[in-house]
Amino acid sequence: MSQLITDNNFSDPDAFYAALADLHRDRSSSESETINARLILLLANQVGDQKILDAALRVAGQIPSQSE
Repeated sequence: MSQLITDNNFSDPDAFYAALADLHRDRSSSESETINARLILLLANQVGDQKILDAALRVAGQIPSQSE
């Protein structure tokens, strides 16, 4: 059974963050939202497993309170 990985699984997290920041640099809010939506769908397609996607949606929907 597949499970959602919530521990750091990046080979190079700093490189990904830099590439993501570069992708959004000089973009309008609307363009950034479109990029994010497309990226989400591309990565969801890569994952493919609906149970993992459901778990990711649950985790993503848990908004921490400002006191945390």
